[in-house]
Amino acid sequence: MGRGVTVQLSRIPGLGGWDDDPLWAHFYDWTVEHRRLGGLAWRIGIQSDLQRLYDAAAEIGRQPAGARVLDIPCGGGVALRGLKPAQGVEYVAADIAQTMLDRTMRAAERRGVADQVEPRIADVGDLPFDDASFDLVVSFTGLHCFPDPARAVIEMVRVLKPGGVLTGSALLNDSGLHHEPMRRVGRAAGLLGPGCTGAQLVSWLDAQRMADVVLDRSGAIGYFRAIKRG
Repeated sequence: MGRGVTVQLSRIPGLGGWDDDPLWAHFYDWTVEHRRLGGLAWRIGIQSDLQRLYDAAAEIGRQPAGARVLDIPCGGGVALRGLKPAQGVEYVAADIAQTMLDRTMRAAERRGVADQVEPRIADVGDLPFDDASFDLVVSFTGLHCFPDPARAVIEMVRVLKPGGVLTGSALLNDSGLHHEPMRRVGRAAGLLGPGCTGAQLVSWLDAQRMADVVLDRSGAIGYFRAIKRG
């Protein structure tokens, strides 16, 4: 889980912002790495199926040798579960916080894929990468953390090659009133940005002329996928 440009918000004492390596980030990573108990936590807490995240991350493992993958924000490296040892891809793990990059690289070492992973400090609102330089861009549980999610979509599409795929997930603002307390606490803690509704996200992708736009909802989370037109 990650974010973009640092947002100045009043914070709830003790929770910390992303640069502080908050406790929430560790809990999130733990739930993803522990399928049974983590899956239960997701079902109870946000009424979402954790398997959907695993399925979405599996697209990384389908990339051929020589492909370039951008993971933004990489957070603690949960998407690395989709990367295979000796797959032969160039996997750029990008985040605004060095603490997250350090955690990602430790995860890459544990999974035996560190030789394919390049950590990069990057602001999703102004990505330091050339146009059309990645075959796949993934952004799992990050869009809701960015201060300008619409701008983030523009930048992620910009660095994607024609025919390339943008995929990821986000907490949506229109998932129901029962999720509103979570969104409010997250913003007060400096962990969440303004977020977006499902309709807004689809409209941003359409505005970038993305094809085959799909948005599937699972509780509080929406999983999106689209292809950049040639």
